[in-house]
Amino acid sequence: MDKATYETTKYIKGPMHQSLRHDSAHKHVAGSAEYIDDIPEPAGLLHGALGMADRAHADILSIDLSAVKAYPGVVYVLTAADITGVNDVSSGGRHDEPLIATDKIEFHGQTIFAVIAETRDAARKAARLAKVEYRDLPFWTDIDGALLGYKNVTDPLTLKRGDAVAELELAPRRIKGEMRIGGQEHFYLESHIALAIPGEDDDVTVWSSTQHPSEIQHIVGHVLDIPSNAITVSTRRMGGGFGGKETQGNQFAALAALAAKKLNRAVQFRPDRDEDMGVTGKRHDFKMDFDVAFDNDGKIHAIEANFAARCGYSSDLSGPVTDRALFHADSSYF
Repeated sequence: MDKATYETTKYIKGPMHQSLRHDSAHKHVAGSAEYIDDIPEPAGLLHGALGMADRAHADILSIDLSAVKAYPGVVYVLTAADITGVNDVSSGGRHDEPLIATDKIEFHGQTIFAVIAETRDAARKAARLAKVEYRDLPFWTDIDGALLGYKNVTDPLTLKRGDAVAELELAPRRIKGEMRIGGQEHFYLESHIALAIPGEDDDVTVWSSTQHPSEIQHIVGHVLDIPSNAITVSTRRMGGGFGGKETQGNQFAALAALAAKKLNRAVQFRPDRDEDMGVTGKRHDFKMDFDVAFDNDGKIHAIEANFAARCGYSSDLSGPVTDRALFHADSSYF
């Protein structure tokens, strides 16, 4: 092959034009890929379970944890009073997402305490024994109801180009309507999990199934009131994320680290799928009202559209999600 031919062909035969094997595909197929729950347990490992509210919206009048604490195998019950730093795991810094609820429930399944026990089974069973007295408050479970209550968890945003209102009256054809887009559960193959191992002084090592290890580091630091350089976060693989492990791992990592440092023993939180789906956020469903003006050839002259997303009670990633929905709304037209 002469030099000119070589220079022409060497790029064609590069990795871009070849099938590449996923680094861990063979391990996934063989079942040898190591997830956090496959790591050999540290000596003295304790297990955590969530005490979850069974109201959608309510004031907490009283909590009796005596039966929880008395259950065989229970070592400790974490409440908001045990938090040494800030009771907040919000990713956007809005302080609107407490790690452990104190006086008000904002969604069904919200954490109001956490049980630390010798076995995972004991922790889960004990967590169901709390006696909580509530005062129920109004709530909405869909976009239409939330629009009536009208509480924005992020500031509204408007994307505007030209004078759509005037143009809507000029085009020969016009359609008004409504479109709904359903929400989704991320349903990653591995549920959320966090393993915290205490070290000396402020040090703590956290194994977390997360898409955002550095955020786990910062959130654990805020909750425990320790510097970020005292926290080591390890993530080998996730077993799927799809966005559901970008911020939602914060609470499990923070609870595990908080318990580990308090008890000076390794602590693992691995919620079952029912707990995971109950306590974590989802992909947003949307409602869009539109008014479109177009001509006889089908060319759109103007559109006025209002998007509403069901974001839940806190902001989390709803700002970026709704921003992106808006930025992509005009599709290939712009």
